[in-house]
Amino acid sequence: MKVLIINGSPHKSGNTSIAIDEVVKILTEENIKTEVVQVGNKPVRGCIACNRCSELGRCVFDDEVNKLAEKFENADGLIVASPVYYASANATLIACLDRLFYSTPFDKTMKVGASIVVARRGGCTATFDELNKYFTISRMPVASSQYWNCVHGRAPGEAALDAEGMQTMRTLARNMAFLLKSIALGKEKYGLPEPEPWQGTHFVRDDLKG
Repeated sequence: MKVLIINGSPHKSGNTSIAIDEVVKILTEENIKTEVVQVGNKPVRGCIACNRCSELGRCVFDDEVNKLAEKFENADGLIVASPVYYASANATLIACLDRLFYSTPFDKTMKVGASIVVARRGGCTATFDELNKYFTISRMPVASSQYWNCVHGRAPGEAALDAEGMQTMRTLARNMAFLLKSIALGKEKYGLPEPEPWQGTHFVRDDLKG
């Protein structure tokens, strides 16, 4: 089993990395492979809604997003981690996730998702909710912890001093490992849930036009 971890911080050894390292340590103990990819310092542009991905099966902009797509497809779980900027995730990470989730045609059902947020003080829960929406629209179960998955720290290295935050990361990793293993057993015995054909309902409906 393998978990892909996307680090949305522009700083390679910052507080977001400290939180990720705590998760990686426990996942490794649980015999789950991990790969960490840093995108916060990459030139990732936002989606322009061209919809070329529906024709190509990948994003028209051939950058970090298409590299991540293959890793995501082959992973059993995905963790996205971000520092908090103005009660939101890093803009580069959001641009990456918008394009990654929209442009990839593969089924994400039952890949386990989790998000991690790191802040000086506030904005954690807003960012946490923002990141989890990518999972819940994709039929991906979300791994929980003992608290919202946030760690606090301002100066480099301060995250390690947040004892509760570090414990939350360890608990998240153990819960994610359990969920990954349980889903693998469930898939082996029962298979995946059968999806219904998509039934879109738009705000303007043809049958209601006068």
